Amino acid sequence: LRAQVRLVEPAAFTKVSALGVEEQRVNVVVDLLTPVEERLSLGDNFRVEGRVIMWEEARALKVPSGALFRRGPDWAAFLLTTNQVQLRLVKTGRTSGAETQVISGLKEGDEVILYPGDRLRDGQRVQPTVINVEK
Repeated sequence: LRAQVRLVEPAAFTKVSALGVEEQRVNVVVDLLTPVEERLSLGDNFRVEGRVIMWEEARALKVPSGALFRRGPDWAAFLLTTNQVQLRLVKTGRTSGAETQVISGLKEGDEVILYPGDRLRDGQRVQPTVINVEK
């Protein structure tokens, strides 16, 4: 369903999850943009969980945030090149938490090391394991 946020309530409330974890939540009121005929199964007082898009860019280069780490004041990533890693300093942009925009330092198609250990060094030979990341 497509919707536009009308109101984010100013105060959060505490809810205990099914796992017993206290969570801070906030109610959001939205205006549905999806035509009525496309949402016939949605009834009165239904609860939905949504995804709020704060920013969108069609040609943004992004990497999993777990591939990035600090190198002094800069952000860096390890680029995989034929079973060897290269340290690359990167300039980052926006982040969703799970993914981060890369403005410079990497290019489309580059393969990066996800969650590199602190013992990994520039130029080190590695045996990669492929992890399928949802696109």
